[in-house]
Amino acid sequence: MKEKCFIVLALLSTLFLVSCKKFLTVNPKTEMPLDVLFSSEGGFKDALTGVYLQMKDNKTYGAAMTQTTIEQLASSWDVTAKTTEERMGLFNYTDEGVEGSLSSIYGQEYKIISSVNAILGQIDSRRDVFVTAGMYETIKSECLAIRAYCHFDILRLFGPQPSSPVNGNRLPYVTVLSNTPNSRLSYHEFQTALFKDLSDAEMLVKNIDPIIKYSIQQLKAPGASGVNPTDTFLAYRYLRMNYYAVKALQARAYLWFNDTQKAYECAKLIIDAKNEDGSVKFVFGSATDIAAKDYLLTNEHIFGLYDFDLANRYTSLYGSGILKKGANNLTINNQLFGKTGTDIRESGLWELITLSGGAKGYTIKKYKVQDAPAGSDFKQIPMLRISEMYLIAAEAAPFTEGLNYFKLFRAARNIGQLAVPADPTGLQTEILKEYRKEFYSEGQAFFAYKRLNTTNTGFLFLPLAATINYLIPLPKSEAI
Repeated sequence: MKEKCFIVLALLSTLFLVSCKKFLTVNPKTEMPLDVLFSSEGGFKDALTGVYLQMKDNKTYGAAMTQTTIEQLASSWDVTAKTTEERMGLFNYTDEGVEGSLSSIYGQEYKIISSVNAILGQIDSRRDVFVTAGMYETIKSECLAIRAYCHFDILRLFGPQPSSPVNGNRLPYVTVLSNTPNSRLSYHEFQTALFKDLSDAEMLVKNIDPIIKYSIQQLKAPGASGVNPTDTFLAYRYLRMNYYAVKALQARAYLWFNDTQKAYECAKLIIDAKNEDGSVKFVFGSATDIAAKDYLLTNEHIFGLYDFDLANRYTSLYGSGILKKGANNLTINNQLFGKTGTDIRESGLWELITLSGGAKGYTIKKYKVQDAPAGSDFKQIPMLRISEMYLIAAEAAPFTEGLNYFKLFRAARNIGQLAVPADPTGLQTEILKEYRKEFYSEGQAFFAYKRLNTTNTGFLFLPLAATINYLIPLPKSEAI
């Protein structure tokens, strides 16, 4: 897909206290009133595309919530003494730099939510402008799902631990644009609002989303494969919050709230999903994919953000040595992977690079898309993957069934020879290890630590001086 110039929702106030102004900006030189933008189906498409562009901002999923800030909380990268990054790994939330980094996440997440709410505030009253079958339902569903995705990450980062929901911040679940401060909800109220958005999103598209009928390969070739050849907006569903992405987010959220039965049901639905020819819809990546330089294993993505600039992100963060772990492979191979000698992630996703001045750094190749062969396009930031669904099923299913899912996961990573856990406690320990390996530089390990209230002994790479604190305070601007 080629980068285009899309309308981006311009937010004219900070955080979630948004005033409903009359303009969305195309760029600094041109403005379009809301009533003009939302007078056509194309306007709604452009506005939604603007939301996805906002999600790629460095303050959220372009960096902070995938590769940088959230990973620094898990001490995934080497740090320099007396820096914000070091203090982040020490959970020093009173530090000005740490507070600023976390506040920027909070603000950008609510900006994305505000942009979604601008669309949702117009879509029902202007339903008559939609001329393409299923377009109204699709756009509304994606907006609701994105709103849930962002709210859930705000809860996971700034909210209580699931094991103690009364201890921690109350947070707003924002559903309308308003200049009136939003009420902060109890943990249960927030949970209810979250699952309502996800349920509503699911019901809108469960019978019409093209991803249900067509394979991922077909969706990559609209027209040639017969997928909505006159409107490619309904193709490339794996790059949007599609039906299966909604179910995957439900699985992730149900596990967080300790509803293991529903988490298992949602994960299993995705694992069992088939194309019309009976083939599996979402497949594990393989050593063959890595050899083809698809280091992100894009076939696994249930939902990935397309990022035209991903090659430059890799160069600035990894190629420069800003994000690295060790000056050789010992820390990663020995401590993270246990020196298996077979794990495809251990052997294929990390490399030793030469930094400026001749020093060495060991860093991950996940986002190294500039090496992709001609005709290949792997520029996808992973947001939800099939591998996570196997780990959720392994944890949430009854022990025997869960163990089978875990064995399938291990086989896919070529570590089937490792000892089999003997009981649920042992299985939980091994699953946490896989979260660390699997989602390195994707931002999920810290949330697994927090959900399970992991102590020092289970927290890989924890600095000796650190005192674990999962209760991140609200930004100073939000304090009462």
